[in-house]
Parts: sequence; C-alpha cells; structure tokens
Amino acid sequence: MNLLTRTASLSLVIALTGGATVAAPKAPTSSDAAQAQYQKERARCLGGSSNQDRETCLKEAGAALAEAKRGTLGADQGDYDRNARERCTPLPDEERSACLARMRGEGTTSGSVESGGVSRELREMKVEPVPVAPKK
Repeated sequence: MNLLTRTASLSLVIALTGGATVAAPKAPTSSDAAQAQYQKERARCLGGSSNQDRETCLKEAGAALAEAKRGTLGADQGDYDRNARERCTPLPDEERSACLARMRGEGTTSGSVESGGVSRELREMKVEPVPVAPKK
C-alpha cells in the first residue's frame, strides 16, 4: 500500500485597493443582522485588527452594509466557486480531481492570506495490486 500525498500551495496576493471588500462570514439576512455585522467590522477597523488601513476598512465596512441592506452581499459566490475550479484546469487529469477536492474544502488547510499564503493538503490512499506468481 502506498500513501500518495498531493499538496498544493496557493499563494494569495491581495492588492489593497478601493475595490477590495471586507470579508464577512455570511451575508446578513436582515437589516438588524446587517447592522450588527457592520458594528463588528467597524470595531475591527478601529481596533487595527484588519489587514487594511483604517480609512479603507471603514469605507469597505460601510459599502458591505449598504450591499447587505440591498440583499446583494455575497451574490457573486458563483464567481468564487468558478475561479476555484479554474485553478485546477491546467493540471494533468490524474491531478485535477485531487485539486478540485482541495478547492471544495476536503483535506486540511493551513495559513492565511494575511500570513502570505494558504496551503491545502489532501492525502489519498492508493492500493496497488500485488503481482501473483504463476502456478507451476
């Protein structure tokens, strides 16, 4: 039995521009939830625990609140899923399925964007047939 390990490291680089958004775990479902999420993000901005400068962070938190109130926050999730699948496209067929599994969240993930990269690892067991000696 051989243990086949495939590891992919994906380095994510984020340019902090006016188009960057504040990441929220889930889109709020009501105005109250949107306001609560905004207050949480605002506190992160003011406390300096965001990876953005204060002005940009506050601007993006406000923009996220406006989108949440319109019901459009997180509406482009399909783009994120499509982009994740497209990362695996250039790989050979035998590696593509493991890559897609990692993009779906299978295996283990370590690191973060803030620390400079995310490493995804999926371990698969591969059983190779044992040759049988011919009978004499």
